[in-house]
Amino acid sequence: MALTVLYKGQSRRWIFRIGRRQVVSGLILACGLALVSSRSTQQPDENLARVMYTQAGLEEQRQAVEALKTDTQEQLTGMMLKLAEVQGQLHRINALGTRLVEQAKLKPEEFGFSSDAAGVDAVTDMTVDFSHDQFLADIDTTLLTLEEKTQQLKALESILMSHHIDEQRYLSGRPIRSGWLSSYYGIRKDPFSGQPAMHKGLDFAGKTGDPVIATGAGLVTWSGERYGYGNLVEIDHGDGVVTRYAHNRSLKVKIGDVVTKGQTVAIMGSTGRSTGAHVHYEVLRHGKQQDPLPFVYRKQ
Repeated sequence: MALTVLYKGQSRRWIFRIGRRQVVSGLILACGLALVSSRSTQQPDENLARVMYTQAGLEEQRQAVEALKTDTQEQLTGMMLKLAEVQGQLHRINALGTRLVEQAKLKPEEFGFSSDAAGVDAVTDMTVDFSHDQFLADIDTTLLTLEEKTQQLKALESILMSHHIDEQRYLSGRPIRSGWLSSYYGIRKDPFSGQPAMHKGLDFAGKTGDPVIATGAGLVTWSGERYGYGNLVEIDHGDGVVTRYAHNRSLKVKIGDVVTKGQTVAIMGSTGRSTGAHVHYEVLRHGKQQDPLPFVYRKQ
């Protein structure tokens, strides 16, 4: 394929021949120029769109960072306030520990409550410049101080409880708040058979519904019905000493409970082998009943 161009003028004539390769090359060149010219008119709009899209993305990221910053500041403020609260509690623990040590007449240097806990005043002003490393160090110090004070309080509690139990398990007084002593320990006429029989406790009469109270601190080893005793509470006071409270209408403690001196353990009634509302009170030492009367009139 070839293209022939003929030109004939008045004074000049010429002929131009174009081969197939030249025609194809010319067409490709023309298409390329047309494409370039068309894109050159659209490129500014595309670039502008890209710039605007990037700006929008950066604005979203800026807002996200601002929100994260605000949230982080609020969390840090809350953590710092909580730390300050804990440190305030440490102050109160120190004051309480110091007072208890003095009351127990113990050596203050053995507990260290009199001195301020390390790091207690580390966070007192929320307006100071925040230091991440310092804040973490304050938390660690406070946690260590809390652990130390907890151990000290446990030791002090153990000592005080030991003193308290020694005082409380000392038997004294009556197992009732109101009422009267109606039957003594020893040989008496049995109210059911009319025959002489050994009465192994004291009977305190009162009104149905009156409280029955422990005469010393101890551990409840029986709480339930027992033949002859009706509803019975039995308390172990240590050193082989046990008390019993019988014929109750209802019971206020269960096996395994630790009771204190003067605590209500039952409600007076007339269950079991009984002729009226009263509490049958026994004191046992190493399994053998003792006359409870000396314990009733024992000095506190």
